[in-house]
Amino acid sequence: MEFRSNIRLWLHYLMTTISPEWSIRFQFRHCHHRRLDLKNPQTLDEKIQWMKLYYYKDNALVNQCADKVRVREYVRDCGCEEILNEEIAVYKNVEDIDWAALPNKFVIKWNFGNGGNVVCTDKSKLDIEKTKSNLLRFQKIKFHLISYEPQYIFPKQLICEKFIEPMECTIPVDYKVYCFNGEAKYMFCCYGRGQLEHPKFYFFDRQWQLQRLNRNGKEAPADFTIPKPEGVDKLFDYAEKLSKPFPFVRADFYLENGKVWFGELTFTPSGGFDYGRLPETDLLFGQMLQLPNKK
Repeated sequence: MEFRSNIRLWLHYLMTTISPEWSIRFQFRHCHHRRLDLKNPQTLDEKIQWMKLYYYKDNALVNQCADKVRVREYVRDCGCEEILNEEIAVYKNVEDIDWAALPNKFVIKWNFGNGGNVVCTDKSKLDIEKTKSNLLRFQKIKFHLISYEPQYIFPKQLICEKFIEPMECTIPVDYKVYCFNGEAKYMFCCYGRGQLEHPKFYFFDRQWQLQRLNRNGKEAPADFTIPKPEGVDKLFDYAEKLSKPFPFVRADFYLENGKVWFGELTFTPSGGFDYGRLPETDLLFGQMLQLPNKK
């Protein structure tokens, strides 16, 4: 299985190296079972592919904000330093990590792509050698070549941050705000991660009204609701402030007992190949996004 996965990965690398557009078109057809229209893109995934080819490449601000280390400077420049989680250390290499100096609870993540994070809630139980091996394996992945995401072309680093620990659960809920042309529209929330076998995902608007934009939302009872978390209104405000320069961005946050913490800015969710997004939602989101001029 791992061998097949590696072969598939290298095929993506090869296709993207030969022709980013060819690679994108091939993957889009495989994902959506239809031809990618770059001349008149309509859906969010189509418009993300357009921006990857014609807008994100050599875009200095997008490149900075896709970097989980350098985006912190952007957040400060926006006057939002208070939502930055405590930075414990930044490392250029896995071998630079001083495990003995780290607190009992912490999070380590690479500054590129997604996944590969180390979430440590008890250092005494952490298998350090296995953790180092996993980090090194993840470091080798060339995210900018898998589905052509040029915003991830920058030096790789590791950042260690304080562990966010809300009172109601051991793993913080992540709140992902979809922002279109500087307007924060919908929040995507995951509930039950670490508690339920199959976590639930829901969309809410700024008035905390359920939006039936995905399968869990459509399947929810007519009177379904979730208590509005403390700090959500401020979270939306921060998302809108940080999203102002961008045609589209998903601003990710955490809430810790009402306190808003910044997570990251995501410009190409799922690489622009979201298998799970409903077609009607993909079109709705696409209609909300006004594309910029080509760079």
